[in-house]
Amino acid sequence: MILDVLDNSSRYLTLKQGFSQAFEFLGRPGLQELPEGRYEIDGDRLYAVVAKEPGRPKEGAMLEAHDRYIDIQLILAGTDEMGWKTRSACKSPAGEYDPEADQQLFADEPDSWLAVRSGAFVIFFPEDTHLPLISTGDIHKIVVKIAVDQG
Repeated sequence: MILDVLDNSSRYLTLKQGFSQAFEFLGRPGLQELPEGRYEIDGDRLYAVVAKEPGRPKEGAMLEAHDRYIDIQLILAGTDEMGWKTRSACKSPAGEYDPEADQQLFADEPDSWLAVRSGAFVIFFPEDTHLPLISTGDIHKIVVKIAVDQG
């Protein structure tokens, strides 16, 4: 898991194939005005989802993990108080892995909470579980999905 601000994104361009294109998309002007929905950058290998959602309480929310994609979550407005726990420490899966949704849920408690504010991003790898959208207000964010199998 990485937490940083968009101004430092150049530090991560060579971390994994696809990161350069992902941060190029996240650095483009007019992100705030993009309508909600999916934006293909490189087909299913690399795409972005723009979302505006109300925050939810911590109670009853579950950690999630992805096998096929790395998430880069950039907050455009609001504060997303995301929970985090390393996947290997999770002991309470809530059902089976859903390959269509690329999601495994866990009923474990996060080990850490991150207040991710506008202009900051978090990178979650398959080894991470995360609990997003925790807020008392609305959250406007972009999640870039990068296929793990890109090299």
